[in-house]
Amino acid sequence: MLTPNLTVNASGHLCIGGVDTTMLAKTHGTPLYVLDENMIRENCRGFERVISEEYGGKGLICYASKALSCKELYRVVDSEGLGCDVVSGGELYTALQAGMPAEKIVMHGNSKSNSELQMAVSHDVGRIVCDNLPELKRLDQIAGAAGKTVNVMLRIKPGIDAHTHDFVKTGQIDSKFGFALETGEAMQAVKAASLYPNLRLVGLHCHIGSQILDTEPFAEAARVMLRLMNQVRAELGITLTELNLGGGPGIRYTEHDDPKPFGEIVRAILAALKGICTELDFPEPFVLFEPGRSIVGGAGLTLYTVMAKKVIPNIRTYVLVDGGMCDNPRYALYHSEYEALIANKAGQPRDERVTIGGKCCESGDLIGEDMPLQAAEEDDILAVLATGAYNYSMASNYNRNPRAEIVMVRDGEARTIVKRETYADIIQNDL
Repeated sequence: MLTPNLTVNASGHLCIGGVDTTMLAKTHGTPLYVLDENMIRENCRGFERVISEEYGGKGLICYASKALSCKELYRVVDSEGLGCDVVSGGELYTALQAGMPAEKIVMHGNSKSNSELQMAVSHDVGRIVCDNLPELKRLDQIAGAAGKTVNVMLRIKPGIDAHTHDFVKTGQIDSKFGFALETGEAMQAVKAASLYPNLRLVGLHCHIGSQILDTEPFAEAARVMLRLMNQVRAELGITLTELNLGGGPGIRYTEHDDPKPFGEIVRAILAALKGICTELDFPEPFVLFEPGRSIVGGAGLTLYTVMAKKVIPNIRTYVLVDGGMCDNPRYALYHSEYEALIANKAGQPRDERVTIGGKCCESGDLIGEDMPLQAAEEDDILAVLATGAYNYSMASNYNRNPRAEIVMVRDGEARTIVKRETYADIIQNDL
């Protein structure tokens, strides 16, 4: 199994967090997202332990909401001492409604609207990460109108090759995000931010990409960012006190993936950070990290019902399920690989090669191709593993399919944390 929380019981059924997935499918229906709360909590604690042990607690782990945003998840990460980062008014609203302390929220986004900035300012969000010069000007005006001074960070493109899919690389010069180092744009932004009367420039931010499986890109990003902070001190006399190194640690989607343990990644980053601070005689900054996928990705799976099996001789075998790109668009977008198995035959060998097809009216509506799977039959329950991140959060109502329910399991018990949408929900805004 990909993760230790997945087991096979005496009936040969797949279990997650001690709960039989076939029973979950029977009682809650499919498609169904399932999250293991204990695994999420342990992942949160893993990051927190490293910050405490290796850096004296001088940091804040902020859960990256874009991986999966719902009220119960914010409550869980808040109870573990984490903050969160949000990238839209919707994520910010959800976090606030869940009781997340505003001072522990980081507001991101490369194209924030005035209403989103006003929302962040009015609720005293702890840090707003600015992405471009016009945004700095608009935020200063909004803060001034509210009679407030807001903490800002600047998103920097450090020019690091993150060795990941092109669509999730964000740290290179050709990116819609942030200020480039190579062109001098970053220093220009620092100078501009330091002059606005209603902005308090507290630090810098970078995020080099997602699903990164090695430590060196993160360590190099820390070194690059500290050199920039030292340049700011030398040229402008400003000592920035915070450094946000974003997120991006990868997870194990398939048996072939070999991600570094999260603790090893954070230790490598902190070691690089301490080393460059010593070299430059720069005070160690307060550090923020923004893991998302690495907290929830491996803790989740999605259950489907097999509707049909279609064999095209000498071509391929399709296993057709009652969901698809409307609840998991990542294969259609990135050709992201997954492991899948028949939950009610989990103890049997996966000795067929199949393409898992969805119900959407698109030829590209696939969850995977040439995947090993047990012999599938109508009404079997299919489990797709490691779907806790970027599945529900990227789900849509394409073909007017309702979004699936989310169930959280813990110590053998299950509870609904997001209700299944109904057809009435889908048309509620139609006039």
